[in-house]
Amino acid sequence: MAERSRSQSGSTSTSSAIEAKVIYAKIPSQITKEQQSMTNQQIKALEKELWATADNLRANSKLTASEYKDPVLGLILLRFAGNRFDEAFKSIEKNLPINPRTQEKRAISKDDFLGAGAIYLQEKSKYEYLANLPESENINDAVNEAMRLVEEDYEDLKGNLPRNYHELDSGLLRDLIRAFNSEAVKSITGDAFGRIYEYFLMKFSMSGAGAQEGGEFFTPPSLVQLIVNFIEPNHGVIHDPACGSGGMFVQTGHFVKEHSTQSVNEAITVYGTELKSNNTKLAKMNLAIHGLEGKIIEANSFYANPHNLTGKCDFVMANPPFNVKKVDKKNNFLKEDKRLSFGLPKNDNGNYLWVQYFHAFLNDKGRAGFVMASSATDAGNTEKAIRQQLIST
Repeated sequence: MAERSRSQSGSTSTSSAIEAKVIYAKIPSQITKEQQSMTNQQIKALEKELWATADNLRANSKLTASEYKDPVLGLILLRFAGNRFDEAFKSIEKNLPINPRTQEKRAISKDDFLGAGAIYLQEKSKYEYLANLPESENINDAVNEAMRLVEEDYEDLKGNLPRNYHELDSGLLRDLIRAFNSEAVKSITGDAFGRIYEYFLMKFSMSGAGAQEGGEFFTPPSLVQLIVNFIEPNHGVIHDPACGSGGMFVQTGHFVKEHSTQSVNEAITVYGTELKSNNTKLAKMNLAIHGLEGKIIEANSFYANPHNLTGKCDFVMANPPFNVKKVDKKNNFLKEDKRLSFGLPKNDNGNYLWVQYFHAFLNDKGRAGFVMASSATDAGNTEKAIRQQLIST
């Protein structure tokens, strides 16, 4: 963790330490008021049941875990959107004002759903429409069209939902849709869907889906929650410059719910940067399922600062790809980057680029929590000099 604070004299003091080892602790899952109808154990049992069903279906197909991941996560999002739509519709309809002249309520609009934190769904993008589609209809086309319609009506997901459902056998796809259409799943409200999405991300990661795509996308919740509980990000600007599937933001949202009287989106402003296109899409879907507003940009944090957040962040959290070799130190961006105020390390390893970036993003009272290779704590030469400057600043 790194923390920057300003003393009474106006000087800036920094204490910096790199977490070399992580203790994996079993953290109790959060249960919100909306989830009280389903206990913690019931949610865990449902997570396992849904995964077992989905995994068994994949085992009898020709798909790899990587090929299967996005279509399944897309269906989870669509099922969530359907449940949230129905929940919001009841609330919106109940609270619509009556026109005193006509004595009638106005028609419900798309903006009503957006204001209620729900995704507006056209008829052909509703999960029930897909679940009840006749066998004579092309289910693959129908799901692709449903994803297109959701993107059309929800700007934050535009271009980010899977459209590769033609790669799935139609029988397999119908079985998957049925798996997420049980009475237990249809009754889920609140954060439970977010937990299911995170559980599937974890299981896909464990099955090697990330490695097949050339990079990891998931940080274990126990590790994320350890960082969150350590730096307590309950307000202000939150930044993860290597955000993967957005787990840091999700756990921050849970923390804010427990420790703030404000809503999550009132208390924090979320910014993420991610190198991999697929991970960027996963992060945006993750935020949507958890009801989090945020700006996720696809970019290489080594050679870009797309959010321009230098000196503006209250909290920085990250699990970056460490021990990255062959960083292009001749890149003009690195030579001119003001975030690297302690200099470029001679080593081509990117660890001390990350550390300096985290430090530079913080405002005067900001805190950073991140994962770093244990070798970074005793690296010599220029890296040692940078480390000494960080500690003495």
